[in-house]
Amino acid sequence: MKILYWFLVLAPVAVIAEAMHASPLVVFSLSALAIIPLSGLLGSATEELAGHTGPAIGGLLNATLGNLAELIIAGLALRAGLVDLVKASITGSILGNLLLVLGAAQLVGGIKHRAQRFNPHYAGMSVSLLTIAVTGLVIPSVFHWLHPDPARSALVPMSEWTAGLLIVGYVLSLVYSMGTHRAVFGEGGDVAMGDETPHWSLGRSIAVLAGTAVAIGWLSELLVGSTQEAVKEIGLSQTFVGLILVPIIGNAAEHSSAVLMAMKNRMDLTVSIALGSSIQVALLIAPLLVFAGAMFGQPMDLAFHTLELASLALAVVVASAVIRDAESNWLEGAFLLIAYAMIAVAFWFF
Repeated sequence: MKILYWFLVLAPVAVIAEAMHASPLVVFSLSALAIIPLSGLLGSATEELAGHTGPAIGGLLNATLGNLAELIIAGLALRAGLVDLVKASITGSILGNLLLVLGAAQLVGGIKHRAQRFNPHYAGMSVSLLTIAVTGLVIPSVFHWLHPDPARSALVPMSEWTAGLLIVGYVLSLVYSMGTHRAVFGEGGDVAMGDETPHWSLGRSIAVLAGTAVAIGWLSELLVGSTQEAVKEIGLSQTFVGLILVPIIGNAAEHSSAVLMAMKNRMDLTVSIALGSSIQVALLIAPLLVFAGAMFGQPMDLAFHTLELASLALAVVVASAVIRDAESNWLEGAFLLIAYAMIAVAFWFF
């Protein structure tokens, strides 16, 4: 994780490059690389703050701020009118967490520990939540296929209602896992968010959290502002950039944490990072972006391309099959990575 912090030096370099009107591809690359360690700092500050607030509030902070960097990037892209990129980043984030992150963690952890087990209660609830979340993303798409609406006059409000219901589902899941059934989810043995002794003071934690969020917002402006020209320069589609690059940029630090936890045989935390992030994107981030689109005057719905939706459904099915037995090994991880690579190849040529 500390290696990522060396990339922080690229933050001022990206700002200077933008001021000197450097190539959009250069600005895009520098901004993207600088956001990666800032996302890591954001996560560290959240953990430290959680140590001061206790397990219950700490868990809520982690759940709320876990995808803040990605939300900032997507929100700014939405304000800039890059709706296709934002929608691709939603499915890409879920795909990345379910296949790339979980797969890499299971592969690396399985090579070192042969077989690894995790909390069966969390695995079962995660499968249920993922299925419900995908249902919320499938229904608007099916509605759009069966009810052609070029102006999307019915699709957008229908998506807004769906988004509201998804947020209700997310709140209920928090009440269940952090309230009524919190003891059940502590049976795996890993330290819960907020149980560890903080190393930073409360003031430092808040200052780093606020400063990092501002820095991510600033660099995200540069990233989004250079995206269209950079995409043309390298010959990639907005869909591929949103589906593959943006989720990796926004969640790189969190991804590395999942793999490190798997190497330490702390699979409860690994699964929590990978699946929890996917659930949060589907039940909270995507709905928030729908409402943000309404505020920005950039209407966004939850109807996705057929290939995006099919990939998402397949990813949930594959990931669910892997985690249902609450045990993992390196072979399952390898096949998750292969599945992710096949989807990435399909969107490269899409």
